[in-house]
Amino acid sequence: MQPLIWTSNEGIGGTIRSKYEDFLVEEIPLYEPTGDGPNLWIFIDKVGRTTLDVLLDISRELHISRKRMGFAGMKDKRAHTRQWICISNVYGDEEEKIVDLKDKIYKTQFLNSIRNQKKLRIGQLVGNKFRILIKNLEDIEWSCNTTKEVLKILETKGVPNYYGWQRFGKPRTNTHLVGRALVLNDLKEAVRLYVGDPQENEDEKVFEARKKYEEDDPEESLDLFPIKMRYERIILKKLIREKKKIEREGLGLYDESYKKAIFSLPKPLQRMFVHAYQSALFNKVVSERIKLGINDFVDGDIVVDNEEHLIHDKTSEEMDMLIKRLDANPTAPLYGSKVPLGDGKVGEIEKKVLKDEKLNKEDFLTKKTPKLGSFGIRRSIRFKVWDSMVTPTYQRWTFG
Repeated sequence: MQPLIWTSNEGIGGTIRSKYEDFLVEEIPLYEPTGDGPNLWIFIDKVGRTTLDVLLDISRELHISRKRMGFAGMKDKRAHTRQWICISNVYGDEEEKIVDLKDKIYKTQFLNSIRNQKKLRIGQLVGNKFRILIKNLEDIEWSCNTTKEVLKILETKGVPNYYGWQRFGKPRTNTHLVGRALVLNDLKEAVRLYVGDPQENEDEKVFEARKKYEEDDPEESLDLFPIKMRYERIILKKLIREKKKIEREGLGLYDESYKKAIFSLPKPLQRMFVHAYQSALFNKVVSERIKLGINDFVDGDIVVDNEEHLIHDKTSEEMDMLIKRLDANPTAPLYGSKVPLGDGKVGEIEKKVLKDEKLNKEDFLTKKTPKLGSFGIRRSIRFKVWDSMVTPTYQRWTFG
């Protein structure tokens, strides 16, 4: 994805994320827990950890199934983040055991725990609050003024709704490639890309572990992978068991073995691969569609309001006015087997991305792993910036 020049302002320079604490993210939930019900919501504060890693640690400590746990959104590892998670059907002394974990989960604190009637599910959030510290600026006052001008522009026309690098993995950017292999029903390649495929920018020991997998030595690969590489190790352990079982029968690994290896991963991670591929294709469509005007209606656009409801009953002129007022947004597809595509120039863009990938919508049924398939959905090509503030600071700050 090429950098997008979105305003005429000169860039301010500086550096971000030199430390996790320079990038604060707090989730805004769709609704707050009520204080009554069988499900326990926990407001967590974590640094340098993925949401899924924290949930797996809690699951291990409590000896409960990860399937009982939910969250609204995956928060970036390379940040200091706060969000709600949920443990369902908490009875007896289990709540006390959960609260006792508040200081025992690595780089994670429990700030609050409240009961609720409903479980917490993916997507149940309004958005996120960000506090981003930009350091090493030559002129802080000028940088603040410039940033205020830019944010004022963005508040009036929106920001391209790209998926960020964390969706695809960083520094190892290949999650979407694993997803593409699943869409193409190449399960062996999907596993290879995730466990093997050594890259020069990785730790030396991890590089050697991936190289051993490429050399068809999963046992040595497992020995070399650090304990922290828990997901690669999960896959390898499953493959090694499969290999031993199949060798007794005089066979080699086949699709069913690789399928079992993929499904040995936690469900949110299984689903992330195809989602990442959908996100990469979405980004391609957005890059082309915004050339036609991000705050203009283009014939063929499929438009949604701010509650993501499709708008059908408006003229082109009315649609254009709603979009310019940020009361509605053009959309692009997260491709799937049933997602509608646009018409006219918009449709040409969307169909060309599929054609360039040599895909049909039906490929997203992922026939060899149907649980990971997707019907698809339309997503706004831009998002609204609100409640922004810029402050010069000469000291570290925190949530508040």
